[in-house]
Amino acid sequence: MSTKLKHFILYWLPLLAYCAFIYIQSDYPPPETLPSFNFSDKLLHFVAYALMGLLFYRAYQTLSFKNNRQLLLVLSMASASLYGISDEIHQHFVPYREADFFDAVADILGAICGVYVYQFWQIRKKN
Repeated sequence: MSTKLKHFILYWLPLLAYCAFIYIQSDYPPPETLPSFNFSDKLLHFVAYALMGLLFYRAYQTLSFKNNRQLLLVLSMASASLYGISDEIHQHFVPYREADFFDAVADILGAICGVYVYQFWQIRKKN
């Protein structure tokens, strides 16, 4: 198996599958059985986009700028955040769903946190 194919399967396929999962689940009414505490939906958005930020970072590490840590950080956070914003716009047009500014904020904060935590973990792992 070629290195490019391995990189695709290990790093890009999980990201693409996760993006597809988020998009598809946004086409359906929200689940009726969410944890019942204040802001539980914001916590779910935060965690979902923290994972997405991490997946973008992992995938971008396979590209030519992998040694430019600042660029990896910015692109990963921006990509996951923009996906979250686009998902909120998508939900605006889906029956039984609605766009929520604070969901987008939770997506952005989750993306930022996920990328930083993953980068911190990687630096620690190297040392």
